[in-house]
Amino acid sequence: HLALNYLVKSINKNSISDSRGAGLSTFGGVFTPSILTILGVIMYLRFGWVVGNVGLIGTLLIVTLSTSITFLTSLSIASIATDQKVKIGGAYYMISRSLGLESGGAIGISLYFAQALSVALYAVGFAESLLEVFPNIDQKMAGMITVVGVAMLALTSAKAAIRAQYVIMIGIAISLVSLLYGSPLEDSQIEMWGTPASESVPFWVVFAVFFPAVTGIMAGVGMSGDLKNAKKSIPRGTFLAIGVGYIIYMGLPIILASRADASSLIEDPMIMRRMQVP
Repeated sequence: HLALNYLVKSINKNSISDSRGAGLSTFGGVFTPSILTILGVIMYLRFGWVVGNVGLIGTLLIVTLSTSITFLTSLSIASIATDQKVKIGGAYYMISRSLGLESGGAIGISLYFAQALSVALYAVGFAESLLEVFPNIDQKMAGMITVVGVAMLALTSAKAAIRAQYVIMIGIAISLVSLLYGSPLEDSQIEMWGTPASESVPFWVVFAVFFPAVTGIMAGVGMSGDLKNAKKSIPRGTFLAIGVGYIIYMGLPIILASRADASSLIEDPMIMRRMQVP
């Protein structure tokens, strides 16, 4: 499930559209790429670390603060999307038409580097999880092969990349259901504030590590040129992805905190895999 998850994140960040005017719906064109990017590498490999450091209450607070910031951003996106015709270009198009070409160009460069670095994040996360399952593989080589493979798929057919999203969504759903019906790793009480203050990472450092997990709404906005009705699909799909992501991220800490103590959550990046149904 992790492998499929990271694959679609990279596809959504890098794909060059060869299906202009494809008429994608809200679900396929905005919600799916957004929620798949939200439920990504940080959820699978770092969320246990977050819960272990700041505890259940601290994690719920971080998720709420992060989602609130993303929600405020989505309000601006919805305002721009419903005020003008949104063409291909996603966030760059919207910003440049609202603030001018100069501001749009400057921000667009930052967006480009952010997208490129996020692909590296997903590739490294995939390679790290692969190494945990297959200890004998070369992590760097696995990451390089992943990036090259995803790039070739994206350049070959954007339609295939779009269809792959549904397969990845099914994989993520199965992994979450498997976690829900899993079992505790040890007898432990829910730790409301994580490890002792002298040992834990500061709250705002943990917040900074988690925050990129909720910024995946740009993946859906980036599909603006392929949407059947961008004016309706972008706001609806974005809000829906934020809502579903918030519900999942508020539920997972309860499961994690009730099944393992703080030290185990911090030390094992793959602890969610150990909690799942065998």
